[in-house]
Amino acid sequence: MTKNDGAQRSTYFVKAMQEGLAAAMREDPNVVVIGEDVDRSVIGATRGLLAEFGDTRVRNTPISEQAFVGAAVGGAAVGLRPVVDMMIGSFFYVAMDQLANQAAKLPYMSGGQINLPITYFTATGPSGGGAAQHSENIHPMLMNVAGLKIVMPITPYDAKGLMLSAIRDSNPVVYFQDHVLGGTKGHVPAESYSIPLGFADVKTTGKDVTVVAIGSTVLKALRVAAEFEAKGIGIEVIDPRTLAPLDFDTIAQSVAKTGRLVAVDNARLTCSAASEIVATISTVCFSDLKAPPERVAWANVPVPFSAPLEARVVVQDSDIRDAIEKVLAA
Repeated sequence: MTKNDGAQRSTYFVKAMQEGLAAAMREDPNVVVIGEDVDRSVIGATRGLLAEFGDTRVRNTPISEQAFVGAAVGGAAVGLRPVVDMMIGSFFYVAMDQLANQAAKLPYMSGGQINLPITYFTATGPSGGGAAQHSENIHPMLMNVAGLKIVMPITPYDAKGLMLSAIRDSNPVVYFQDHVLGGTKGHVPAESYSIPLGFADVKTTGKDVTVVAIGSTVLKALRVAAEFEAKGIGIEVIDPRTLAPLDFDTIAQSVAKTGRLVAVDNARLTCSAASEIVATISTVCFSDLKAPPERVAWANVPVPFSAPLEARVVVQDSDIRDAIEKVLAA
């Protein structure tokens, strides 16, 4: 299905997630939802599911991430498809053993005898005053965990399609919803559709610079690209959508054309997704590069509570603009 198929309806990002989740529950009775406050859904992605599917398939849990992240592993091992609402991305730190040592590794350690079709979803990243313990973007750390798939949509359309694909997948998938995108609206067909994992989306085409952006930084990159377009400079903006596996083929094809790369990540610079993209493309496309690639990411500090200080840490349009100008001048 293409983005132009279906009724031209608009809905919110979080509602699109809920629609994808509800569609998966209707098609497979083994899909169950667990997590804190999933009956009322503070953020909204599970709102209304209890009324439709009942409290056997939509279950509130105690405030213990270790417990319900681990419970999902056991449920999946005996045939369920658990969908776990983690609420806030930083909470994964509390349950890293259950996620990284159990969910990610048991299919491999059992020689494929155990399948763990689990989807963990969460709101992630700075949201304006969330402070250090509620503003993490943990995706770079999880990209280093073998056995996990990781998705991060930036449009309501992708939010619904990737949710359905994540739940259908036979592997553990971590689904990140960038906090600041939850209230955005966009075209979402009413019917069910899926978007395959592992395929990037080229948002704009251009011949001069490739910009690969993660999460809400895609929207910032698109604004900056429009500024350069007005000056006759073509910026190709790529949204990976899936971070593991990451679609390096699409990125490499773009860099082979433009010869310049800027990687933007809504996370800390050290060991960021931007760092991995630059490292891989520098190897694969070394002879194509006309300038050293640039990374745009956070400083290596906790995210402050203060709004002005938070703005100093997170990626701004000006940071992307400066990086593009640097690779053009090299």
